[in-house]
Amino acid sequence: MALAVLKSRALNGMEAPEVTVEVHLANGLPAFAIVGLPETEVKESKDRVRAALQNARFDFPAQKITVNLAPADLPKESGRFDLPIALGILAASGQIPDDTLDQYEFAGELSLSGELRPIRGALAMTYAICRGNGKTSENARAFMLPKANANEAALVSDARIYPAESLLQVCAHFAGVDSESKISMHRSQVQSEAPSYPDFSDVKGQLQVKRALEVAAAGNHSVLLMGPPGTGKSMLASRFPGILPGMTEQQALESAAVQSLSSGFTLNKWKQRPYRSPHHTASAVALVGGGSTPRPGEISLAHHGVLFLDELPEFDRKVLEVLREPLESGHIHISRAAKQADFPARFQLIAAMNPCPCGYLGHFNNKCRCTPDAVSRYQGKISGPLLDRIDMQIQVPALAHADLLRQSDSESSQAIQERVERAFERQIARQNKANNLLSTKEIDQLCETDAAASQLLQNAMLKLNWSARAYHRVLKVARTIADLANTREIRQAHVAEAIQYRRALREP
Repeated sequence: MALAVLKSRALNGMEAPEVTVEVHLANGLPAFAIVGLPETEVKESKDRVRAALQNARFDFPAQKITVNLAPADLPKESGRFDLPIALGILAASGQIPDDTLDQYEFAGELSLSGELRPIRGALAMTYAICRGNGKTSENARAFMLPKANANEAALVSDARIYPAESLLQVCAHFAGVDSESKISMHRSQVQSEAPSYPDFSDVKGQLQVKRALEVAAAGNHSVLLMGPPGTGKSMLASRFPGILPGMTEQQALESAAVQSLSSGFTLNKWKQRPYRSPHHTASAVALVGGGSTPRPGEISLAHHGVLFLDELPEFDRKVLEVLREPLESGHIHISRAAKQADFPARFQLIAAMNPCPCGYLGHFNNKCRCTPDAVSRYQGKISGPLLDRIDMQIQVPALAHADLLRQSDSESSQAIQERVERAFERQIARQNKANNLLSTKEIDQLCETDAAASQLLQNAMLKLNWSARAYHRVLKVARTIADLANTREIRQAHVAEAIQYRRALREP
């Protein structure tokens, strides 16, 4: 009996469960079968593996070949199993030694010539190898994968990565053949340069809006910008990531792992806050993720970054409603008949909209011709429950040309970010998380107000008919404003400013 056993990884959402690749050669009519719930891409690997072995000058066994991908109840997709299947055939037929194969895990798609092509999810698989099943970095297996994925996989600092360009190179490594292209362990090539973002100094005027965005960045608050066309809403949103606190190693790794699942991560994006801006024609699946094999959507690709939704009322209402759960929980659970997957979705929402269908309601110069009913219907496209979950609702006024020309140079993103960093550090020291993530119990403990501030907040709640959620969100924004001012107690001025950032679009 000729049998070879190798290890690989599947992908199931953010998880990368271990897959055992068993290759058995038996006497009988030549045949090649793959079992273990393979999808179409895996079934097609039979032709790729056969051609790759023959073009690499190996003998393809004229026997009955059975490949089992265990566990049998876990769906297997993509071409990442080409490399372990090919090596299993070579090991089972005695063409390469198999005494050290159990020290590695393998993943890689083969071309017909035997070259290794990049795969999706290399970072998630590497992280699972080093952390899965209670393993530590000392007893975790090494990971052999295509060279194009090496830098991405090596972001897991304690992983042992062996990149290869071809099947021949992998086989030479196990055969102990000396070669100039011999595989050696790969180390991370991450550069220490600071991430580059568009700068706030490019935006003239809108000092009140910039102040509001500074508060939002300091406390991780969601924002809705409302104003006529051309007032700088999109420009301000695109510069917002540049004033957010710097990413920690763990945040950068989580963000890169999600992007790796969609093959959208490159090394120059390391520690750079994601900025996603889907078009308003995007579907609910595109926004939250899904598919027969669940993939992350825009909210997950924006994990630890910014999700910008321009022309918010133009999105389908059903699409917008799917944001309600992830805005609260920070993750999304996708459930299909055959598969379930969880993806992180701790994004910061920045939305923008015009105040009316024509866009010029409240403009100092252009006259709005929309009827009150048309304005109400337009703004009513955003449901009350979703609007209730957006912390700050800010008016972005149109500036007169004379005022715009008189504006001096604006403050840079770096100067704003320094204040944001200091306020965020106070939050971490006090509660080890951003103010926006405070629970109701923590709000009672950490958001202390003086008598005047408490009275102002109660009056505003009664007059504006706020829900309990809206009340708590205003209080958390006031806590952030107090942190920017470096005061322990929330004062009347902090509450007054927070109330100004909660302007309802419609009269209750």
